[in-house]
Amino acid sequence: MNVDFSAEELQFQEQVRAFFAAKFPQDIKQKCDGGIALTREDYVRWQKILFKQGWAAINWPTEYGGTGWTVIQKYIFANEMAQANAPDIIPFGMKMVAPVIYTYGTAAQRDRFLPDILASNAWWCQGYSEPGSGSDLASLKMKATRTVDHYVVSGTKTWTTLAHMADWIFCLVRTSSDVARRQQGISFLLVDMNTPGVTVKPIITIEGEREVNEVHFEDVKVPLENLVGEEGKGWTYGKVLLQHERTNIAGVARSKYRLQQIGKRAATSVNDAQPLINDQNFARRLSALEIELRALEYTELRTLAAVAVGKAPGPESSILKVRGTELQQAIDEFEVTLAGYFALPYVPKQYALEFPESERIGHLADTRSSLIYFNNRKASIYGGSNEIQKNIVSKHVLGL
Repeated sequence: MNVDFSAEELQFQEQVRAFFAAKFPQDIKQKCDGGIALTREDYVRWQKILFKQGWAAINWPTEYGGTGWTVIQKYIFANEMAQANAPDIIPFGMKMVAPVIYTYGTAAQRDRFLPDILASNAWWCQGYSEPGSGSDLASLKMKATRTVDHYVVSGTKTWTTLAHMADWIFCLVRTSSDVARRQQGISFLLVDMNTPGVTVKPIITIEGEREVNEVHFEDVKVPLENLVGEEGKGWTYGKVLLQHERTNIAGVARSKYRLQQIGKRAATSVNDAQPLINDQNFARRLSALEIELRALEYTELRTLAAVAVGKAPGPESSILKVRGTELQQAIDEFEVTLAGYFALPYVPKQYALEFPESERIGHLADTRSSLIYFNNRKASIYGGSNEIQKNIVSKHVLGL
């Protein structure tokens, strides 16, 4: 595989780099660099800047507002975004439901939903998991009963990321139970979160943030025109969406940036102590992780190249998801180790056992590293647990 950039690609790289240097808002950058959670308004403001530039819908077809970029341009953009430490685009609208709508939806649905998704005027969340139906998603039970002009939806979705901020939710629902296989009888519905009967209840995560929720549906009326594709074919559409999601979850560019930052900080000293990078065990582990990440990057490039010629992501997306999340969690461990080193207090000679807080070294990203570590244990579960992904790989790649 040739990974050398052409003159045109290098020019594009400079254009993207200059854009991030000039247009990425400094107040949002300070939050990102300091490990401070962004608000919905922060995300929307940044995504509207990308939209104005024409760079919001990287993977969409050009007829719907996509960039028309090559695989290498997408790769360059992802890496430059990570190097700027700019927030990724919230995936639920732009990267997940939009491809389902423009692929399987009606012209009316495309006209109604895609412009608002593209301009970040509407915020979406994903209604897949239910209590008792996570990685075994085909066991979902949330029911949608068809009437003359609408569906009546009842049930519960859980672990719904950012549902408390969302305007719309896309759901897999059961429209028929009289089926030979559980994957049948599932349909793909678009639901306005302001519809009577929709209730959102918070699930507070270990670091004290409200990120995920339970969403309850009690006799919620959803217009028939909000059904995407054919009734009973939702499992097919949902699988396509999950393949794109798993590819995105790998987060190779972001992991590369995090490793680079760890290497830079590990090379600096605290209180004239030996830099952490001088510890042979730490340096060896860091080098091994860099090698594994580079191998994953080549797998991602091969997957992107296949998508560029019209091939939908297949089991490769499961490989990316498994290794990508495992490496993210390994990087979390490094950041906890690094935070411990940089959190060492400075002890002036005139003090014996006093450790004044004003002399403590480190910043917010250090103090939050353990909370991030615990919260990110979920990375190997969401989007389909890694155990399930290994089953997919063994079946479709190894033929077991």
